Formats: sequence, C-alpha cells, structure tokens
Amino acid sequence: MEQQPIIEDDEFRDELETEPFRHVSMKDIDLDSRPREKLEEFGAEKLTKAELFAILIGSGSTKKNATELMEEVLSDAEDNLALLERQDIQDLMSYNGIGKAKAITIKAALELGRRRLNESVSDLPTFSTADLVYKYMRAFVMNLTHEQSWALMLNNSAKLLKRVKLSEGGRTGTVVDVRILCKKAILAEATCVVLVHNHPSGSLRPSRDDDNLTQAVKAALNTLDIRLLDHVIVTDGGYYSYSEMGKI
Repeated sequence: MEQQPIIEDDEFRDELETEPFRHVSMKDIDLDSRPREKLEEFGAEKLTKAELFAILIGSGSTKKNATELMEEVLSDAEDNLALLERQDIQDLMSYNGIGKAKAITIKAALELGRRRLNESVSDLPTFSTADLVYKYMRAFVMNLTHEQSWALMLNNSAKLLKRVKLSEGGRTGTVVDVRILCKKAILAEATCVVLVHNHPSGSLRPSRDDDNLTQAVKAALNTLDIRLLDHVIVTDGGYYSYSEMGKI
C-alpha cells in the first residue's frame, strides 16, 4: 500500500514545540520576587500595589503569575485604587485567572482600605489612667485560673498602638522576657508602655517578683527612650496601679 504523505500543520507543530502553559503560583516565582517574603523582610510599605494584591489572591492564571495578573488589572484601572474600586465582581472575573473567590477578595481589600480612610488616630483607645487600663483589660483576663502578662504599646498621647500578650503561666506567677518585651515595643514604634497582669487569687497586693519585674522593665525601656507608664494588676474585683501608688 502506498504510504500517504504526512501533511504538516505548522500551527499544530508550533503548539507542540512550545512549552505548555503552567498554572503559575507564588511558589513558581524566584525567591527574591515573592511578595510574601519581600513583605516579611522589608515591610509592607516596600511592596507595589500589584504585589500586595498578589499576596491576597495567591495565584495567577495559566500565563501570568499573581503579581503580573494584578499589574494587568491595575494598569486597566490606571493604577488608581479608586477606579479599581468601581469595578464590580463580574468586571474582575473577566480577567483570565480571576474567579469569583479572588474577585470577592479584591473587593473586600478595597473596602477595608476605604473604611481605613474614615478612621483616624483619634479613634484609638486612650489609656491615660489606670482605671481605663483596668476597664479595657479585665475583659481579657477576668475569670482566668492562671496568670497572664500583657503589654499595651502606646504613642505619646497614650493611645493604643498594639496589645501584646507576653506570657502565660500558672496560678501564682508567669515569667516575662524583658528582651522580647523591648523588641515588641520597638516594632510597634511605641513611646510608652503599660504592663498588665492578673492575679487569679483575687489579691491586689503585688509580689516581690512583681516589684522586681516592674523595675527591670522600666530600666530596660529607659535605655530605649521608652517610658513605662504603669504596671496594673487586675483582679475580678479591682486593680492595683504602681503609678497611682507612686512606685514608678
């Protein structure tokens, strides 16, 4: 039987010779370009808008990684978040690689940004007195059968920047690592700190360990030009303030 000539289809051949498209995720990107690692090492402010959105959506399309995909989306919105916010879920889903879940994630992130603009530092809790500290912290430590130690990281106006749990221990005490406390205060850019811990026994009398911790923390923070405003001991029935007692 005469062999039929092979008809070459140039388009089909080019397809075979071209490397197949892959689903590109964050793991496929060079380590130096991964937005998650970049944020961890350099801080969120060093990332582009596209990189921040890439962290949220996690993966891209068959042709683009997550950052490249979001660069395309932002480019169509003139790199303007206000214009991007006007796109609805269906608009976002028109991009290859963005399904409903990713579109909803993008919309949620934009809404959080919008709400952040309506908030200000004046809305943050202020801890100018031990009573305010007590009323705020008792919700976290009341009815506990063991001790917890916390630090309130504050700015110069005694407004809360961050609440940090330092340690958790037994019924009669817990250990606080002063070095870790100082590190967290620096990371929070705090200028003032309030120590707080509970006494499950209900006793408002500070122990010798409480006194020693107060002085150690005060001395360590002073070297960093950070003030220890108070150390408040909380029980279910009241509080003890080192500041009010003139012991700081």
